[in-house]
This record gives sequence, C-alpha cells and structure tokens, in this order.
Amino acid sequence: MNHPTCALLSALAFTPYAFAQTQSTAPAAPPTQLQGVVVTGRTASDPVRKDIETEQAATPGAVTVLDGEGLRQRNVTSLADALRYVPGLFVASGSTGDATFYSSRGSNLDATNYDGNGIKLLVDGLPVTGADGNNHNRDVDPLSARYAIVARGANALTYGASTLGGAIDFITPTARDSAVNEVLINGGSHGQRQARATMGGHAGAFDGLVTVEGKRSDGYREHQRQRRSAVYANAGWQIDERVQTRFYVTAIDNKQQLPGALTRDEWADDPKQAQAAAAAGDYQYNVKTWRLANKTTWQIDADTKLSAGLSYERQKLFHPIVYSPPYFSLLIDTEQRNAGATLRYERRVGTHGLLLGLNYARMTVKGSNDSYTPSSWTQTPFTTVDNQADSLELFAMDRWQFASGWTAVYGAQVVNSSRDIRNTSVPGGALLHPSGDYDAVNPRAGLIRQLTPDIQVFTNLSRLYEAPTTFELQDDARGDGSALAAMRGVVAEIGTRGTHTAGRHRWHWETALYYGRLRNEILSRDDPDAPGTSLSMNAGRTIHAGLEALVGASLAVDATGTHRIEPLVNLTLNHFKFRGDRVYGHGDLPAAPKYAVKGEVLYRHASGFFAGPTFDVIGRRWADFSNTYQVDAYTLWGLRAGLGGKGWEAYVEGRNLGDKAHVSQFSVRDRAAAGDAILSPGEPRSVYVGARLTF
Repeated sequence: MNHPTCALLSALAFTPYAFAQTQSTAPAAPPTQLQGVVVTGRTASDPVRKDIETEQAATPGAVTVLDGEGLRQRNVTSLADALRYVPGLFVASGSTGDATFYSSRGSNLDATNYDGNGIKLLVDGLPVTGADGNNHNRDVDPLSARYAIVARGANALTYGASTLGGAIDFITPTARDSAVNEVLINGGSHGQRQARATMGGHAGAFDGLVTVEGKRSDGYREHQRQRRSAVYANAGWQIDERVQTRFYVTAIDNKQQLPGALTRDEWADDPKQAQAAAAAGDYQYNVKTWRLANKTTWQIDADTKLSAGLSYERQKLFHPIVYSPPYFSLLIDTEQRNAGATLRYERRVGTHGLLLGLNYARMTVKGSNDSYTPSSWTQTPFTTVDNQADSLELFAMDRWQFASGWTAVYGAQVVNSSRDIRNTSVPGGALLHPSGDYDAVNPRAGLIRQLTPDIQVFTNLSRLYEAPTTFELQDDARGDGSALAAMRGVVAEIGTRGTHTAGRHRWHWETALYYGRLRNEILSRDDPDAPGTSLSMNAGRTIHAGLEALVGASLAVDATGTHRIEPLVNLTLNHFKFRGDRVYGHGDLPAAPKYAVKGEVLYRHASGFFAGPTFDVIGRRWADFSNTYQVDAYTLWGLRAGLGGKGWEAYVEGRNLGDKAHVSQFSVRDRAAAGDAILSPGEPRSVYVGARLTF
C-alpha cells in the first residue's frame, strides 16, 4: 500500500482519540459497559442484546452486530442484502435468488464459489457449516434472525472457528424475547413475492414459536425462476430458574433455475439473457433441507455458566450444472448429512473471564455425479461419491482486566480434522482417494484499551488456519490422489469502535486495519475443459491486508430532534496479492475489488417516517490469476423510504435507479480469454415494497 493510503488508514484507526478528548475524565468502565455500538432498536433491558454487546466489547478485534429489526425496513431476501453494512465483507448475488458470493478478508476467492468456504455459519451458536468447512448447500434465512453477529478473521476464536474469514452467528427469536405474532409481505420487480407469518406463545415454563414462509421470483434474467418454502420453529422449557433447554426445527425446500454465465459480448448485448447451455441443459440448484437441534444452558451460579448443544442436518442436492453434448454433462445428485456437538464453559474468577469450548462435527456426502438428458431427465452415473469429514476444535480463552481500562485477551485453538474422498469411476471402477489429517495449534493474543465508557481501541496478533474442503480435495488440479495442504498464516490487527454524543447529535463507528501473511492458500480456478467445475491448488505465499470501516451518525436538524439526518457509510479497502509466486509473481488475487463503498443518507422524522438515497461504489476486479481480464468498476444509486406506526410499518426501495449495467460476480480462470463465458450480470433497475404487521 502507498504512503497516502497508509496515512489514511492510520488516521481512521485512531479516530477515537479525537473524540476521547471531548469526553469526561471519569475512570474508564470495563469492556462490558460498552453500549449501542452497532445494535439499534432494542431497549437496554434486552438480555440478549446485553450479552451480545458484552461479547463484542470483550473481543480485541472487528465484530459487527446486525439487528433483525433493521433488516425488516428494507428488501432483504438473501445474505447479500443482509450483510450490506458489514465492513470487511464483499458480498454479491446474481446467479441465484438466495445464493450469495461472500468473501471476508479475502476468503473464498474461488473459481465458482462452489462450496462457499472461508466463513463458519452458526445458528444460535450451533454450526450449520459442514464439518469440512463448506457452505455449498446452505440455506440461511436472514429474516429468521433476531440478531446476526459477524466476527471477522481470527476474531471468531470465541466460536472455535478455524477459517480465514471468521464466523457469522444468527440468533433466532423466541416467544419469550420477541414480538410473537408477525406477518411480513414484500414484492416488486422481476416477479418477486414473499410472505412470512410467525406465531407463538408461552405458558408457564414452556414456550414455542413457528414461522412459515413462501417465496416466488421470476428473476431478472431468463431461466432464473425460484420457488422456495420453509418452516422455522423452536420450543423452550425452563426446567428451573437456572436450567433451560430449547429445541429447533428447520425445513426448507428451495428450487432454483440457473441462468449461467455470459461472455463479455453477450453481457454487453443483453445482460438479461441466459447462457445458451444453461437454458438447453436446464441448469438448476435444488436443495431440500431439514435440521434438528437442541441447546441446553445451566447457569450454575452468578459467575459460572455451562451450555451444550447437538444438531443434525440432512440436505438433498439435485444440481444439473454442465451440459455440452455429446462431450460432457454433469448433474450432481448427492445427500449431505451433518452432525455436530458443542460445549462451552464460562467462568468469572476475580478479574479473569475464562472460556473453554469444544466443537465436534462429522459430515458424509453420498450419491453420484451423472451425465443427463434434460428433456427426459435420464441420469447415467459416471462417478459415485462417498466422502467423509470430521473436525474437532478445542479452544480456551482468558479475558483478564489487569488494570482499570485495560483488558488482555489471550488463548489458543487446537484443531484436529480429517478428510476422506472416495470417488469411484463407473463402470471402470478406478478410485480417486485423496485423504488427509489436519492438526494445528493456533494461538492468539490481544489487548483492549477502554478510553471512555463508550470508546475502545484494540489490537491483536493471531494465527490463521484452514483445512481444505472435500470439494477442494476431489477437484485438486494435480489429479494424482494426493491431498492439498492446509492454509496457515499470521495476522496483526488494530482498530477501534465506539459511540459519541455531542448535544443532540450521535455518532457511532467501528474501524479495523489488518495485515496477514499466508502460506499454502487454497485457491480454485474454473476448469477450461469442463466449464462450471473447478480445479484447486495450494498457492505459495500471499498477503491479505485491508481497512474496514463503518461510520454512522444521527444528526438533529432542529432544537427538539424531531427531524434528523442519518448518514451511514461502509468502506472496505482490500490489498490481496501473491508474494513472489513462481507463476503469478506479485500479482493481485482475483474476485475481490480494490475498494467497496456502500452507504445511505436518510432523513428520519420522530413520527416514524424515513427517506433517502443509497449508493454503491465498487472498484475493478480481476477475473483471472494472471491479471489479464479486468471487470470494470461501477457506481449504483437508489432510494428507500418507510413509515411506521403502532404495530405496523411499510417500506419502498428502489435499486440501481440509473439502470447501470454491471457485473455482480464471475468465475475465475487461470488466464481468461475475451470470449470466455464467466460473467453474471447484476440487478437492473428494480423497485420493491414491503409491509410488516405485529399483533
């Protein structure tokens, strides 16, 4: 990074010192007193919010918290919509209605985003990511979350996560802590219509909540229709005043047509068209999921808590994805099963906050890769699949408040995992059998300085580690049955978060500057002999560095605060490069932009009315490792407005109102040619409306 950039990063990282000079000189409160950094719309008496803020304030690194109330005030149908204002993440949709390309601190810079690795996803602290780290079949619904906690990079140690990008934990509502009865509807451009109904109640020691959802969309491209239905439910039992248990049930049936990728000329001619092969082969992404989970918590005493969880999930995938007769076609017809267990012990001993945890997960994938004929759906297996993975994560952490306003956070994670791939050729019987065991100890040390009760500065030095997924092992570019190595590295981070009130004006911010060096980063590129499939490799040495900043304010424009202006800006600067690679030299890593800025400036009235513009400014990206094929930068603008009253609210949102043609996501090649079909167009001009009723 050049000197002006470094100066800017340093200035942003130490913003709180300027604010701190205007604060009271009262003694600094411990980290648990940090209030309202990101979360809005809840009362201070909300115990779930209090626990989340306590955890956030005790983490010496970047953690963003999303409030589900805010997600209901705009059009949110995918993780790309939900994660819009999370710095450090680049998220994009475009290939399907729900599937999202997401990269956190340069994770998952992949050929096809096929397994969506690099971020561990959890629901209520229980993992939904596969034991091998893949999120390929994942259907996480952001509107089913009361809160979402995004811990980036090594800051996910509190979840035991062993991933480059960190973890996201979705906290679901219960009948005891949310508006029990609720109806949400939305619809608009491209045939989108969605409806959700939630009902629940509690009686004595028991409570229950169930949500039923239906979604339909024609898509903004040809052959992009989606049909989705889902049920989310949980039931709790307060066994006594210290012990409670809760059961969770999820069932999702998602059917999605895939429009395929376009060449640059096809995209320029008509970005709404489907790839010819995708239409002829009727490419689809159909997933049926059901999941059962339980979590039990025992508050042993005021300073000690023990929690345990179990989960089991089955996913059936029907995924025709390649059709180029008479040479090759591919339909993935598999069933993935995931079982998991977690155990957490927390204890406060004087000025020490101890955490001990264990995660265990096991996954199997069985089925076949078939050739097929779309008109009759005749399937002929050419490979049987029998893959297994397990993962054990042990982690320990101490948060030691060794002086007033100072907290040292240190700990380590122990990882023990295995991968076993058995792909058998039909009818020849040749076996592809890469397998490997992956073990590591990953230490972490950090420091938090509480400048005022509402402002922190933090820093940490951590080890990064991530083992390959089963998909990466079976798609190894070498194809000789050997196993890829695990990715390892070290990252340093410094940043700040806080709130500041000056009269009737309020500010909030979170910024982080990080620099990491990796070895053996696992990267994938599209297979030129079988477009739509990927080939994986271990890169030599790479750099992952960047700046993450979320800055917002609520500024009164009159003496009573009835009228307010509320700007919000999410800025991410990325510096992802090879480091003296024998093939790619010091070139840039593909897929992630150099910069991404997303924001809004809203006018809010005390009556509940709000309105204002939104904007997206995305930098250029490389579509190949050789840095020869560039995807252009783009700027989009939109508008959103809403109005609410007692028990109801409504919104309208316009996106890309300038109807700017742009590329949302793409496949990555080793060296892309001008005529390669790799581009997925972004959403054109669109308008959505929605309403919510609580009772």
